[in-house]
Amino acid sequence: MDDVTTDLLIIGAGPTGLFSAYYAGFRGLSVAVVDSLPELGGQITAMYPEKAILDVAGFPSVKGRDLVEGLVAQAATADPTYLLDRTATTLEHGEDHVVVTLDDGTTVTAGAVLITSGIGKFSPRPLPAGDGWVGRGMEFFVPSFAPYAGKDVVVVGGGDSAFDWAQHLEPIAASVTLVHRRDAFRAHERTVAAVRDSSVEIITNAQVTELRGDSHLEEVVVSVDGEEPRVLKAQALVAALGFIADLGAIQQWGLETQKRHVVVDSAMRTNLARVFAAGDITDYPGKVRLIAVGFGEAATAVNNAAVVLDPSAHVFPGHSSEG
Repeated sequence: MDDVTTDLLIIGAGPTGLFSAYYAGFRGLSVAVVDSLPELGGQITAMYPEKAILDVAGFPSVKGRDLVEGLVAQAATADPTYLLDRTATTLEHGEDHVVVTLDDGTTVTAGAVLITSGIGKFSPRPLPAGDGWVGRGMEFFVPSFAPYAGKDVVVVGGGDSAFDWAQHLEPIAASVTLVHRRDAFRAHERTVAAVRDSSVEIITNAQVTELRGDSHLEEVVVSVDGEEPRVLKAQALVAALGFIADLGAIQQWGLETQKRHVVVDSAMRTNLARVFAAGDITDYPGKVRLIAVGFGEAATAVNNAAVVLDPSAHVFPGHSSEG
């Protein structure tokens, strides 16, 4: 790849990064976007493209893939340079610019950098009993519901992903059983209530201890506190146990962090000159990690970065409807 020179480099191509790209174009800035994943959309594309998202303003309900499609179309108005399947490794400051090197050797020279990389690189938490079963009936994510039609499905976990997938799989699967190690759940109360009111069987205070089958999953053994182990017929198991996040090389750049999040001020500035952050990666008093919040932080970050690039510019550019 040829080296890239741009006004703003965005690190992270999830919803916040894509909206940042659009807004950079609205401010008349050239923009490049780097992401370690091969596709746009971040966690939504990788983990739950079919999930109904309910907390984006203006959309009572929108599928993850549809939200990403709209954001990509919106960002296209900025004519961004996409650098996908690549990871930012080093950051160096010049007098009036920042140079970021990618893991393939590409260098990006930018007037400012905006980090929107969410939780960074993520890997699923393993299911101890599931060693060797990935691709043989066990998966960690559900990018498409169609492969589960007519199957007996076991979902392991008690968070939002586990309950979301149980709820969405229930109408198309032959049966859905949700197994959780405790009797309390981290998932949203409304989703828990909906799953309880459905045909999904919920087994609590339990753990999956064995997966059985020849070439493909046929049975799941569940050990329940104080009871005899149960053997469930299952052709599919979804291990929704969460994931381990890693900010990667960004942690070596000298950024002030708090529990794997980057500390920012009200202008989305980090402690490093010309480096801003927005979205789930950020931390400040009262922070709420929602996609909707990330969109607002994106606009704030880009508008303040625009002033760094051109001190004569105004932070507030006027409304987009005024052009």
